[in-house]
Amino acid sequence: MTQVTLDTLVEAAISGDRVVSFPTDTVPALAVRPQQAELIFQLKQRTPDKPLILMGANAESLWPFVEGTVEELEVWSQMARQYWPGALTLVLPASEKVPRAMNPSDPTTIGLRVPNADIARSILQRTGPLATTSANLSGMPPLLTVAEINAQFPLVLTLDPGELQVMPVADSVPSTVIKWNGNGTWKVLRQGAVKLKFQ
Repeated sequence: MTQVTLDTLVEAAISGDRVVSFPTDTVPALAVRPQQAELIFQLKQRTPDKPLILMGANAESLWPFVEGTVEELEVWSQMARQYWPGALTLVLPASEKVPRAMNPSDPTTIGLRVPNADIARSILQRTGPLATTSANLSGMPPLLTVAEINAQFPLVLTLDPGELQVMPVADSVPSTVIKWNGNGTWKVLRQGAVKLKFQ
């Protein structure tokens, strides 16, 4: 049985030798320290051209992982203030702090998100930002329950449901993903829970 207490899950995530899973405001996440991102790629049988998302407890914890001008940072912060915490992933220029394993095919960018789920932010507050993705084998539908995750990934640590006062309602719709074009505009890479349209 891989269902563990909150403290055990946090300790495992910090140690970096185990992939953990926790609920978010969209689909449940698989998560690991950014430096060990390759563990998720192996687990999901995921190809290197599908980068992971860096999830944090708040915007301030994520900004060190991006690099831009003062003006760009202000635009990004404005978008973050409007939609975070929430189901919007911002793909921005990566700083040197981002391990190449997060995005093997294009290490120059990184996707960032702050989830609108108290339990997820509580974990991330203690672990620091984690490399995350949906809990499923690559190309398969997201797993939505702890039982499904335990069955598919028996070595992944999941939260004992008894640890949660309120289990977040998993929305099977993933986050919307938008990418900064570098010329003051955004491009929608994936329409998800947040509906956005740019000229």
